Amino acid sequence: MLVAERLQKIVQLVNERGSIRVTELSDLCGVTEETIRKDLDKLEAEGKLMRSHGGAVSVQDTQQESPYFVRETTNVEEKKQIAMAAVGLIEPGDRIILDASTSAWWIARYLPDQPLTVLTNSMKVALELAAKEKIQVVSTGGILVSNSLSFVGPLTERSLDTYHVDKMFLSCKGLHLTKGITEPNELQGLVKRKMIRQSDKVYLLADYSKFGVRSFTHVADWSEIHHLVTDAKSDPAIIRQIREQGIDVTQLEG
Repeated sequence: MLVAERLQKIVQLVNERGSIRVTELSDLCGVTEETIRKDLDKLEAEGKLMRSHGGAVSVQDTQQESPYFVRETTNVEEKKQIAMAAVGLIEPGDRIILDASTSAWWIARYLPDQPLTVLTNSMKVALELAAKEKIQVVSTGGILVSNSLSFVGPLTERSLDTYHVDKMFLSCKGLHLTKGITEPNELQGLVKRKMIRQSDKVYLLADYSKFGVRSFTHVADWSEIHHLVTDAKSDPAIIRQIREQGIDVTQLEG
């Protein structure tokens, strides 16, 4: 494979998947990891992708919110496992917030029918919980975003001002060790910030593809996160640094 062909293939793979690791690219392109790293540096300088810890992410994804059906089919197994672990952190009688992420929707699916109050800005989450009679569902209302089936805007934020919860469960587009938690959509980011302020304890749900990514709008610093739930593929070195900041981490086994 010629160098130009390899570079084109790398950009294509990154854009198709949203993010990819150096090890995967090395296998797929049949070259060393060091060669791939040099290729990624070159492509980042040309603005064709963005480097992340251990790989690269698509620049097509970082500034806009992906449609719900796309997120629903991305890293599904990791999201399911993370959601099941998160359900184990919820106790009967809890008042919780679930954001509009697909990880939150999986939590809603796996939640047993037990006494809970769930506040959400997600239509998908609310509909999933509607059949569970012991769970009281509170919807924020607001401006409906069709591609994520969620509510955002001033009405959503004012609605959140009237509530206080024990636990919040959120996901995001990007996690960066120094820049914190980020989202591609500013309105979603504002809602998540408000949700964090209304919660005693904040649980962050993120699979390996989110690490090292910086998206458009800042949501929170690591000091605002109490507990991270992630999958087995997440880089142990990154997890160690997060723990060193005093954050509890649940990392699932492979």
